[in-house]
Amino acid sequence: MSATLLRKCTSVLGSNQNNLLKMTRAASTCGLKERLEDLIPKKQAQIKEFRKLNGNKVVGEVTVDMMYGGMRGIKGLVTETSVLDPEEGIRFRGYTIPECQDMLPHAPGGEEPLPEGLFWLLVTGEIPTEDQVKAVSAEWAVRADIPSHVANMIKNFPSTLHPMSQLSAAVTALQSESKFAKAYSEGVHKTKYWETTYEDAMDLIAKLPPIAAAIYRNTFCDGQVAPIDSSLDWSANYAHMMGYTDPQFVELMRLYLTIHSDHEGGNVSAHATHLVGSALSDPYLSFAAGMNGLAGPLHGLANQEVLVWLTKLQEDLGGEVSDSELREFIWNTLASGQVVPGYGHAVLRKTDPRYTCQREFALKHLPDNALFKLVSQLYNIVPGVLLEQGKAKNPGLMLTLTAEYSYSTTL
Repeated sequence: MSATLLRKCTSVLGSNQNNLLKMTRAASTCGLKERLEDLIPKKQAQIKEFRKLNGNKVVGEVTVDMMYGGMRGIKGLVTETSVLDPEEGIRFRGYTIPECQDMLPHAPGGEEPLPEGLFWLLVTGEIPTEDQVKAVSAEWAVRADIPSHVANMIKNFPSTLHPMSQLSAAVTALQSESKFAKAYSEGVHKTKYWETTYEDAMDLIAKLPPIAAAIYRNTFCDGQVAPIDSSLDWSANYAHMMGYTDPQFVELMRLYLTIHSDHEGGNVSAHATHLVGSALSDPYLSFAAGMNGLAGPLHGLANQEVLVWLTKLQEDLGGEVSDSELREFIWNTLASGQVVPGYGHAVLRKTDPRYTCQREFALKHLPDNALFKLVSQLYNIVPGVLLEQGKAKNPGLMLTLTAEYSYSTTL
């Protein structure tokens, strides 16, 4: 009964791929907010009816271990935009990463999907047209200006303050611009909450690249940030503001930002954002909460942990290393009570498809890169060591080489 009900829920919430295909390319111009004005009442009616028919049905049971284990395995959230399958990885509105790479619009001359296209897909459940994606790019460029008090705050941060702390603080300071907070204080009807939430979300997404670029340039470079170029897409502007104009790097940014745009609703950052938002905190405050969760070493900081570990490995072993030397280094790491970062995942039981698509990018564009070659060695050696150690007893359910390794290689 519970499995049947969950399948019904998935269908009602718009994740059924056949229904999505029928809705695809529904409009020829942007009009994202206008599209939502049409979709939201229909979705609200569907959910209301679904809850009326199924509201008292049981979808699972809860054990004491689940509660002590951080709610792992508890069915307690509904997430429409994406689902994380243990065997095949992430699906965005029913589409796998390879399907998104193929179906979502690309930049002129590019091969990777644009994050603007995935955003449209996540919000509406529809594959956008190229014109719609271009319109989103243009709108985000218009909304991208950072208030002076936020820009000055970033400039005054010490370089010793971690970039994620800077990002969280900057996003929180943007709350002064919240249209939702203003409308709520003026007594807006709850049926209109979504409209100013949408405006805040669009403004926030538009301002994230210049904020992140300013933090990067102030912390690691000369503090100078290139202005927004309205002719460029969101990822290209971000790359250029960081100081990188190489076409391959820009393409990598498009791929990387697309595949990391959503990751179901139960992970720390997504859940924190939803939790804070449920108190009617505006999108700025909610997103900042999510970023504080993302900054933890068991979540987004894992990227940094992998980079630190790889750097130490290179320093200790120097240059190219043999498989036997690398194997010995891994065993010494485990024997010292440390872990090999980047392996293992709370949900996934096979290699993260986010890693796979970035590995394919690296094989195509930088196959001789020393760091990529090292990561490839690890990919072939570490699983066997962990199986031998006994940490992963079933090869079919073992190790996930997560996206952190592709991040380390390609960035």
